[in-house]
Amino acid sequence: MAKDPKNSKQFFKSFKAELKKVTWPTPKKIVTDTSSVITIVVLIAVIVFVLDLAYDSINKYGIDPIKESVQNTNTSANAVIDNTTDTNSAASDNGVANDVNSVTNTEGGNP
Repeated sequence: MAKDPKNSKQFFKSFKAELKKVTWPTPKKIVTDTSSVITIVVLIAVIVFVLDLAYDSINKYGIDPIKESVQNTNTSANAVIDNTTDTNSAASDNGVANDVNSVTNTEGGNP
């Protein structure tokens, strides 16, 4: 399948004709549009930077201290629960030992 040179010439002629129909921007318009885009990008970058600093300071001075106080409260509550559980365990162990002693004493008393 050889390419038809006539079709190639026709293609480039129409391509050139279409490029002549394009309205190209002037250098002044290019500079204006480029400066507008750069200004908007810088403005958005500054807004994001300020919001990032604000949220970071809120996190550092607002949320982290609250989180630490809640963790400290939970740790103290867990310590109280652990002490209560240990005391109850010791009391129930002593109760079992006392029950075993009372049973052996009563059995030992009846030969």
